[in-house]
Amino acid sequence: MVTLYVGRLPERVRRRRARWAVASAVVVLCVVVVGLVHALGSAASPGPTPTAQGLSPELEQRFAAAQAAAAADGVPLTLTSGWRSAADQQRLVDDAVERYGSLEEARRWVLPPESSAHVQGTAIDVGPTESALWLGEHGLELGLCRTYANEIWHFELLADGATTCPELHPDSSSGW
Repeated sequence: MVTLYVGRLPERVRRRRARWAVASAVVVLCVVVVGLVHALGSAASPGPTPTAQGLSPELEQRFAAAQAAAAADGVPLTLTSGWRSAADQQRLVDDAVERYGSLEEARRWVLPPESSAHVQGTAIDVGPTESALWLGEHGLELGLCRTYANEIWHFELLADGATTCPELHPDSSSGW
């Protein structure tokens, strides 16, 4: 049986709707709070963040300027990797050999610790992809240059006194 109401809803229906609205608002608020706690917890998790140690001060300053310029354009520029220890870099080499099946192929994607600009604190990897593409377009004016044609996310400092970025290497194999 369907009851049609003309005019004002009965009090019990209005109270039920009000409770439903409050319950929905509480659920949404909980989801937001959990998301914030997760984000803050990730940011405050133990271990160094990419900028916590090792990057050159000049690189940190240039990346901060790049983030501000990207944000002004509505682009979320995130540091995905910065300074790495020699041991971390060697693990990346070992993982790449395992992933690609040979040292020859792995060399296209990762350098040994003694050649890596990440270990020297003069290289960063950025994301997401749209942001890396944005930095590729605006990096020169911010003093950051892409280094490898096959890694749109990898940037290094523009050399002092340089007015153009160096020509891209096809991949990192030239640094071995």
